[in-house]
Amino acid sequence: MESLRLNKTVVTRIVQGHPWVYRNELPALPADFPAGELVELTDSKGRFVAIGYCNPKSVISVRILSREREKIDGDFFLRKIKEALSFRERFYAEEESYRVVYSEADLLPGLIVDRYGASVVIQILTAGMERHTQSIVAAIDSLLSPRAIVARNDIPSRALEGLAVETKVLYGALEPTAVISKNGLSFEIDLLEGQKTGFFLDQSENYLSLKGLVEGGEVLDTFCYTGGWSMHAAKFGAKSVVGIDASEGAVALARRNAARNGFESRCRFEVGNVFDLLKAQEGEGKQYDCIILDPPSFVKRRKEVENAVRGYKEINLRAMKLLRPGGFLVTCSCSYHLSEGRFREILLDASRDVRRTLRLISLRSQAKDHPVLLSLPETEYLKCAFLQVLP
Repeated sequence: MESLRLNKTVVTRIVQGHPWVYRNELPALPADFPAGELVELTDSKGRFVAIGYCNPKSVISVRILSREREKIDGDFFLRKIKEALSFRERFYAEEESYRVVYSEADLLPGLIVDRYGASVVIQILTAGMERHTQSIVAAIDSLLSPRAIVARNDIPSRALEGLAVETKVLYGALEPTAVISKNGLSFEIDLLEGQKTGFFLDQSENYLSLKGLVEGGEVLDTFCYTGGWSMHAAKFGAKSVVGIDASEGAVALARRNAARNGFESRCRFEVGNVFDLLKAQEGEGKQYDCIILDPPSFVKRRKEVENAVRGYKEINLRAMKLLRPGGFLVTCSCSYHLSEGRFREILLDASRDVRRTLRLISLRSQAKDHPVLLSLPETEYLKCAFLQVLP
């Protein structure tokens, strides 16, 4: 195993819990150094600090696996995934669908494991974790005994690691769609081609906060995907729900989910552009009691933040115009690069432009199966604000 000596500043950061070493902090490595190879990190005197895997071609060149001198093998992954599963079982003992492993937050950088009933979806994001796919699959099989394991390795960032961008079934057999239960509702989801790994597990607890906001009201659910927010709005007594999404496949699943839960008479789904729809309905004088904005990330890199701010402000401003006095706005951002403070500023600026007074009911983050590593702010990305437009 290659040994890499680090300067005092980097060593201090790692000892204090940060899990990354950046490319410009590494000593020179051979040009042919294998991407994903395990390395031992030491201080300037050669004393052990941590074990990680290294890809010198990546900006984040080393990701820490352990601060103990231990063997990184099948037993290591079995133990770490078992620890992550035990943590989830504290909260989700009655649930069948949740995130089992959340990358750095579970001290398994570059690995996502999502459980959907009898199926498991994994995402391997880095060359270092890719080397251990066999051990990961064996650990999942031992702990969860799934019917199928799917690798949703279709994340564009894999290309930066020199990895194939692909989706494949690693184990067992999988139907085109799966049916899961979440919060007492039934959802048909697409594990092979759906967004993320098939369902927005990070929003699962936020969905429950609709209770008390939608009863007897008209609800607009934008970027509705397969109807996560819509089904919960109907469950909590909405008079009617209109869901809009640009994906025909997502809308088809949302319609089936409404029928599956007995909400087809109150839920209607349409394929369309959310920005265009909000603008058109403003011209028509349409009004709602609750509007939900849960868009895809408008910003993938820090330099895109200013452009994203304009997009977030526009959809929130237009939504505020469509709310009845006393109505509720549920608005989300899933980008780490847009801070909570900046998100609040966007909402305040939008409300001032339309001369509406907003009251913040709660500002929530991701569900407990997506815990946050305090030493790595990047593990906290979701902002979900529940607001009221005061009369």
